[in-house]
Amino acid sequence: MSVETATTESDTVRKILTATGDTWAVVGLSSNQARAAYGVAAVLQRFGKRIVPVHPKAETVHGERGYASLADIPFPVDVVDVFVNSDHAGRVADEAAAIGAKAVWFQLGVIDEAAYERTREAGLDMVMDRCPAIEIPRLA
Repeated sequence: MSVETATTESDTVRKILTATGDTWAVVGLSSNQARAAYGVAAVLQRFGKRIVPVHPKAETVHGERGYASLADIPFPVDVVDVFVNSDHAGRVADEAAAIGAKAVWFQLGVIDEAAYERTREAGLDMVMDRCPAIEIPRLA
C-alpha cells in the first residue's frame, strides 16, 4: 500500500467515525457475547453511536431492537458495519447502497475487493479489513 493510499484510507476512517453520522447497522450482531460483533457494538455505543443489530434472529442487543435485514430497518442508517464472512459481504454492501447508507465498513478479515470497488463507485465511503473499535479510541 502506498503512502498516498494509506493516507486516503486514514482520512476515510476518520470521516466515517467523526462526520458520517451516528446510526450504525451492525450486520451479524447477535446476543452472543463471545462474538466480536458484540464487543465492537458496545465500544461504538460508548463513543456515542446508535447501534442497530442486524441478524436473522432479530434480537435486541445492548438495549437496541434488532432487525432481520437491512431492508427491514424503518429509519435511515449512516454506516453499515459488516461482520459476515467475506463470501457474503458483497451482498451486504450492495444492500447498504440500496437502503441509502453513506458508508460501509468491512471488519477485520472481511475482504471483497469487487464489493469495495462497487461500493465506492456507488458513492459510498468504504473501509475494508479494519475495526472501528480499534480506530475510534485513536481519534478521541
